Amino acid sequence: MLTITVVDRSGRENAVEAQPGISVMENLRNAGFDEILALCGGCCSCATCHVFIGEDYWIKCVGAATGDELDLLECSDHREPRSRLSCQIEMSIELNGLRVTIAPED
Repeated sequence: MLTITVVDRSGRENAVEAQPGISVMENLRNAGFDEILALCGGCCSCATCHVFIGEDYWIKCVGAATGDELDLLECSDHREPRSRLSCQIEMSIELNGLRVTIAPED
């Protein structure tokens, strides 16, 4: 099984098991992170699954936001260069150990 290290809004760090082939958002919701609302269900239309990607290594692996995702993130008061929508990141073996921080709620 793969893992994702998640820092929640209170600053607590948790390592959770992740399933490949589904989005980081789905993995976080399956692990019980209620802070990931994902109101649109992963359709890239709400930005309620906003996370910050960890270290530079992970940013290179995950890539930058583009298209609709970038447009949605530009509306966030908390957007930064490490911002991504977790529904747009598919978990894979290459992302084993990924570190994300759940962004503050807009």
